Amino acid sequence: MLHTPHSSLQVAAVPAQRVPERNRSQDAPWHTEAVCRRDEAGLFFAPSKEPTAARLSREEAAKRVCARCPVMVECREHALMQPEPYGVWGGLTAAERRVVLARRRRRELELKKAARAAAAGRIAG
Repeated sequence: MLHTPHSSLQVAAVPAQRVPERNRSQDAPWHTEAVCRRDEAGLFFAPSKEPTAARLSREEAAKRVCARCPVMVECREHALMQPEPYGVWGGLTAAERRVVLARRRRRELELKKAARAAAAGRIAG
């Protein structure tokens, strides 16, 4: 069994049953199709005191698994919305997810500023 910092992550070690996307019911969670639920689960979380070279190699191997996963996008969005602080989720490391979240926050601020400027222009005009 995979031991991870989050109990929500432990589903990663349970073997998945393949459910075609078009037939998956609303009740079946996205992670039932996750490739990481098979034998590669140990790739996704760092052991304590893992050397940098080993970590980078393990993360690249995990990303290759993610690249062939049918629910990679759902997994990534889950990890970004939680946010999951550890492991590779949806092909992104924790550090990469922090970058994505920072970019999203900046983009939201830019859109809000643009909307306020447009509203102010309509009022003044």
